[in-house]
Amino acid sequence: MTPAPPDTSAPARPAPLPVLEETDPVAAFWQAHREGREVALSTSGTSSGAPRVIVRSTASWVDSFDACAQRLQLAESSRFWIPGPLAATMNLFAACLATYVGARWSSEPDGCTHAQLTPAQLLALVEDGAPGRHALVAGDGLEPGLRRRAEAAGWRVDHYYGAAELSLVAWGHDATDLRLFDHVDAEVRNGVLWVRSPWLSRVPTDERGYASVHDVARLEGDHVEVLGRPGNATTAGATVQLAPIEAELQDHASARVVVVAVPEARLGEVVCCVTTSHDLRAIRAWGRTHLIGARRPRRWLVRDVLPLTPTGKIDRAGLVADILATDRHPHRESRRTGQDRREDQA
Repeated sequence: MTPAPPDTSAPARPAPLPVLEETDPVAAFWQAHREGREVALSTSGTSSGAPRVIVRSTASWVDSFDACAQRLQLAESSRFWIPGPLAATMNLFAACLATYVGARWSSEPDGCTHAQLTPAQLLALVEDGAPGRHALVAGDGLEPGLRRRAEAAGWRVDHYYGAAELSLVAWGHDATDLRLFDHVDAEVRNGVLWVRSPWLSRVPTDERGYASVHDVARLEGDHVEVLGRPGNATTAGATVQLAPIEAELQDHASARVVVVAVPEARLGEVVCCVTTSHDLRAIRAWGRTHLIGARRPRRWLVRDVLPLTPTGKIDRAGLVADILATDRHPHRESRRTGQDRREDQA
């Protein structure tokens, strides 16, 4: 039997444009937009554990820009400081947003009215006494204490939660103040956030159009509290989720708290709480009273500085590696993060 000829009645969809491989990713994005092409964005895998390629329409960003610009009071006279690499989708998003409204953007802070920052970057600027700007903070949860501290120092702060696959999900002023973004529907199923919106990438969805990156969250009306990825620790045969423990401890801390699983020969892993704050004693006292069994951290550490990925997020894998390296050489100060020797078992 002679095979049927291929159907050529519909033109083939052009291949997505890998904008991050271009010399000017922002110009490449707008070229794809003019040509009606999708874009392919490669991620580093620093948060998910594995690099991946995300394909999306340019409209899934561009159609949200008016709402973003209005919230940020972004205009042609504005100048956006983006200190992080454009390989991070939140930074490319900010640069494309700036060009959309006719504003300039720069990797240098001089003369800038706005800044795209992670919480760690904002903290460093506030501690250094940098002049206040209008900060758009993303990439990690922004604790209310840092927001208040930044505002007291003259900053205006907006914060959003999103993911490379989902784009914008919720917007507010800190992690406790997030409301669903325009045209976003959300559900929490077995503790995990599912999202439906026009801003999704070409990502698998269920039969109702919902997608998930498996972040743990709580949802009341349009108010979203994102607890993070459901990383687990298996300790003495019990499996516990780390994200809810971190969120509970963060509520009682004045600075950033990170909860990680650290390998341990006898128990397999132990839950470890790491903070930069000087209120470790109060945090530990609260944990001993309110966290029971395997959910109670067995180790409590203070680090002068938490390690960051190249995009400004907390480097959890690097932090665990550094803890283990310090364990092997207990008399050598940590090279990656610093350590002030306050460490004990629960």
